[in-house]
Amino acid sequence: MSAPNAALTQESGAVVLDPARSIVWRAAVSRSSVELKSFFRNRQSLVFTLLLPVVLLVVLGSIFSGTVPGTHTDFKQMFIAGIIGCGVMSVSFNGLAISVAIERDTGMIRRLASSPMPKSAYFIGKVVRVAVTGTLETLLLLAVAVVAFGLPLPSTTARWETLVWVLLLGAVACTLLAVAFSSVIPNARSASAIVTLPFLVLQFISGVFFPYSQLPAWMQTVAALFPLKWMTQGLRSVFLPNDFARVEPAGVWELDRVALVLAAWCLAGLALSFLTFRWRGPNVR
Repeated sequence: MSAPNAALTQESGAVVLDPARSIVWRAAVSRSSVELKSFFRNRQSLVFTLLLPVVLLVVLGSIFSGTVPGTHTDFKQMFIAGIIGCGVMSVSFNGLAISVAIERDTGMIRRLASSPMPKSAYFIGKVVRVAVTGTLETLLLLAVAVVAFGLPLPSTTARWETLVWVLLLGAVACTLLAVAFSSVIPNARSASAIVTLPFLVLQFISGVFFPYSQLPAWMQTVAALFPLKWMTQGLRSVFLPNDFARVEPAGVWELDRVALVLAAWCLAGLALSFLTFRWRGPNVR
C-alpha cells in the first residue's frame, strides 16, 4: 500500500492501524481512565456533582404532594422528570466547567498541551467522563424515583427512544457549553460559585420545581433560550401521561422543537468552545 498517513496499512496480509491513530487511541484511553479516577476519588465532586441531585430528589420528593393543577398527574412525577434533567446538567455542565477551570488555573492544561499527548485526547477524556457519570447519574435517579416514589418507567419503545435522544443531545449541549463557559471563570477559587449560580437559576425557571406554564411570561422566555427547559420538557413527555401535554405552553409536547433546539445548542456550544477555549490560564506562566 501506499501513503504513510493512510488510516490502514497492509502488511503480510494483516490489517494494521495507522500509528498516528493508534497513538491518539491509546492516549484517549489513558486520559479517560485518569478523568474517571480523579472524579470518583474527589469526594467534593462526587457529592456535589453526582449525589446532590439524588439528595434533592429524596428531600423534595418527600415534601411535594397533590396533583398538578388542571391534570390528574401527581406533582412528584413532574418534579422527578425535571430532576433527572438537572442531574444530567449537573454532571455535564457543573462538574465539567469547574474541572476545566481548576485545571487551567493550576497549569495542568498547559502542561498537557506541552506534552506529547495529542490534544484531542484531553477532550475525549472529558467526553468519556461525562458519558459514564451521566449514565450513572440517570440510573441512580431512576432507581430512587421508581423505588421510593413509584415513578412509572416508560411504557413504549418510542418513549425509551425519546429518553435516550433527549439525554444524549442535552448532555452534549451542556458539555460543550461547560467547555466554553469555563473561559469566563477567572480562577479556581471562584469556579464553584460562578458555575452554580446560573445552574440554580435555570432550575427554578425551567419547569423543574414548578409547572412551566405557571411561571411568569418573562421567565418562560428566558428559560426557553437554554437547553435545560427543553430537556425537562422532553423528559416530561417520557414519564408523564399524554394528557399532561395540555398544560404545556403550546398544548403539545413539541418533541420536534425539543430536538431542534437541543441540536442547535450542540452546534452553538461547539462553535463557542472553538472560539473561547484557552490552554493557558491568566495566572499561569
